[in-house]
Amino acid sequence: MSQQQRPAGMRAFWIIWAGQVVSLLGTSMTNFGLTIWAYEQTGEATALALIGFFFVTPMVILSPTAGAIVDRSNRKLMMMLSDLAAGLTTIVQLVLLATGNLEIWHLYITAAVAGTFQTFQWPAFSAAITLMLPKEQYGRANGLMQLAGAASGVFAPLLAGALLSVIDLTGIMTIDVVTFSFAIGALLFVFIPQPERSEAGRKAEGGLWQESIYGFRHILRRPSLLGLQLVFMVGNLFAGLGFTLMAPMILARTGNNELIFGSVNSAGAIGGVVGGLAMSAWGGPKRRVLGVLGGWLLFGLLGESLLGLGQSLPIWLAAAFAGAFFGPIIDASNQAIWQAKVEPDVQGRVFGVRRMIAWAISPLARLIAGPLADKVFEPAMLQGGGLAGTFGWLVGTGEGAGMSLILVLCGIGVALVAVAGYASRVVRNAEDILPDYDAIPEEVAAAAAT
Repeated sequence: MSQQQRPAGMRAFWIIWAGQVVSLLGTSMTNFGLTIWAYEQTGEATALALIGFFFVTPMVILSPTAGAIVDRSNRKLMMMLSDLAAGLTTIVQLVLLATGNLEIWHLYITAAVAGTFQTFQWPAFSAAITLMLPKEQYGRANGLMQLAGAASGVFAPLLAGALLSVIDLTGIMTIDVVTFSFAIGALLFVFIPQPERSEAGRKAEGGLWQESIYGFRHILRRPSLLGLQLVFMVGNLFAGLGFTLMAPMILARTGNNELIFGSVNSAGAIGGVVGGLAMSAWGGPKRRVLGVLGGWLLFGLLGESLLGLGQSLPIWLAAAFAGAFFGPIIDASNQAIWQAKVEPDVQGRVFGVRRMIAWAISPLARLIAGPLADKVFEPAMLQGGGLAGTFGWLVGTGEGAGMSLILVLCGIGVALVAVAGYASRVVRNAEDILPDYDAIPEEVAAAAAT
């Protein structure tokens, strides 16, 4: 099939989206099974936090260089290589598990490898959406991508929980390996155009190092974009610190009850699906920055803090649903702003640095979450502990109470970040201050005068 005959535009996007839904279902099932396996092996939150740390850290460190490589390369090829690498890491984990050799430290290594290649996937796919679709569709398309991740989570915990007793974790991981072929096959079938060179692209040309740091210069010259990313950086610190502890908190407070843990995960996934559906149908608020800041505020209070306050399944279900519901609105609104403001041929470089800024503190949050819970808050919230008398009425006492308190405090922190963002003019008025990359001169002049 020639390039001209391959599906393009919205039709191509739907094909890619379908492949991602199938692939993410398998990945989510594996992650669910490995989370339970890791906690049963160690009984501590630190191990789970370290897996997240090793996955996120390469994304932070390598994002600027990965973005420059994406801009130099074929977007579709970058996406396919990322999917292939993710499949290979699962195969390695599967072989180690099947032979009885899988250990916790193996998960740290495979997480780092998967995170390294995932660094290329996101800027490549983000830039591809810009090239495939008109900007009026950015909000809906990004909402659908959020929906893809959330939809897999609706069924993954239930399917994995039901299948664990039948085919064990090895069987679930085998299913995961098969599903990767759907994502790669979908990409092979469609046409994704390459961007035309813009004035910004010509200015960014140079060696790999020069192109890698271009994203920093681009963002630093635009305080509104920098301000948006600082909101995400600090918000992700509190969100990452709290939600790293969600799984061990629930498992600790329920005696490792897989059904309750799976139900909470499914409630969150359903919330993400509903939020993604709402965003894909609605397209987000006309002023997208309100979707970002308002979403962060409600995520912190109704999601993270409420999850920590809960001591029973109904509250956990409601909080997981609410927190996940606002995620697609936050991310899709923010993504649409950046796709409209940044030239397509430099989006890899700019988006790579954008991710680095947003996630700069996330590895630290994941690294300290486990020890902070295991060594400080958990002992302090046991009966007679140093904090039990002060906060016991709020989150209870005993196993898991210390992690619950961390979630409450982190949710409040997220809400305060959103309020601070709205108080800043350069963030609140970002869409007025910055013209779209394809704006006509009259529109640029009007934006500059705002």
